[in-house]
Amino acid sequence: MHEDADQSLTGRPLLSAVDLEGGERIAEARDATRRFMTQVQAVHGIPVSERAKSLAELVVSELVTNAHKYAPGPCLLDLEINDGALEISVWDSDPALPVSQAADPNRVGKQGLEIVMAVCRSFEIRREPVGERVKTAIVLADDPGGHPAGRLM
Repeated sequence: MHEDADQSLTGRPLLSAVDLEGGERIAEARDATRRFMTQVQAVHGIPVSERAKSLAELVVSELVTNAHKYAPGPCLLDLEINDGALEISVWDSDPALPVSQAADPNRVGKQGLEIVMAVCRSFEIRREPVGERVKTAIVLADDPGGHPAGRLM
């Protein structure tokens, strides 16, 4: 794992880039996310709710798990604070874009993408010159209306 974090407050965004390799990349991604969120709050004084921390770990876990299962090569995790939200971006080498499946109460597993889409403020998938990138955003502060994704439905 290689991790790079920008700790400056000179107007540049707060970000972390993590190169995930090997069999423990899912745990490494969760750990890197937890450390980044803790740093954002403790070092930079940006309020981060417990909900946001938990959702960030869940989303990173789901996205990196999919990359690990379906992409044979490396995986990159980018975390960035922007506009009151944590932007999570996961790149992998698989050129096939993930597809959300129709609801099926008898299906066991394969619901990670639907979970991610439900708890995030935004969700985007795009092809890259090599592979694909999934980008999501999680609101840092709790929504006064109680919606977990910080948006009204």
